Amino acid sequence: MSAYASLIAAVTRHRGVSACLVVVEEDGIVVDATAQIGVDTSVFAALMASLYRKAARAATSAGFGGITFCELEAERGRVLAAGRNGLVVVAVADSRANLGILRVDLLRAAAGL
Repeated sequence: MSAYASLIAAVTRHRGVSACLVVVEEDGIVVDATAQIGVDTSVFAALMASLYRKAARAATSAGFGGITFCELEAERGRVLAAGRNGLVVVAVADSRANLGILRVDLLRAAAGL
């Protein structure tokens, strides 16, 4: 059992969540993950780490300080990310997910990194 297993379990227990990953913010390497069949975690992790870094730069440039949470909404679902200490917790959720509770659990998970 990895150090992040309970953190990932707390996120994936939500209805509509199809994947949860802990990735290195700098290069997108997967530290730990769980995903349903069909989710390519390695490519996805690298792209989300890049998006999170760019969102952090945008927030800093706008004078908002460091980023704590990032959400990408698409036609059939959302990708949510929260980071700390050079790691990012990423969740993939469809439209059935309760985003308020999921956000709270992602921020709680990030605090545990």
